[in-house]
Amino acid sequence: TWYTSLDSVVTISNETKKPIFGFFTGSDWCGWCIKLQKNVFAKQAFIDWASESVVLLELDFPRSVPQSTELKTQNQNLQRAFAVNGYPTVWIFTAVKDATTANFNLTAWGKLGYPAGPDVVAGKEEVKFLADAAAVMAKDPAKAN
Repeated sequence: TWYTSLDSVVTISNETKKPIFGFFTGSDWCGWCIKLQKNVFAKQAFIDWASESVVLLELDFPRSVPQSTELKTQNQNLQRAFAVNGYPTVWIFTAVKDATTANFNLTAWGKLGYPAGPDVVAGKEEVKFLADAAAVMAKDPAKAN
């Protein structure tokens, strides 16, 4: 399940002890984003991994699909917080909502993009992506202490 509300995913993330998988995308104009969805996110290996390992958050920046002001603001704030300047970008992170300020304290684990490199096999992009994701997941800041 892809969520769009940071509030919702933070609650789920904290309850399940799973990090957030924040997918920054331009769903209706970004060719590489569409390829990532088709060649990785739609594959059963990714679906199985994601359901066991992360909470999915789509942070969309569409050009022709209307969004609420609240959603646009949320996505722009996260884009700034993670210094995202290209799409697709995926950040794996955790977040805690400050009870006093209602602001989120974000802890970045690492980022991913479209799988690239000599070891990427056409039609099997999910294999490289999941290997890269495993490397990021191994950086769990909570386990580093």
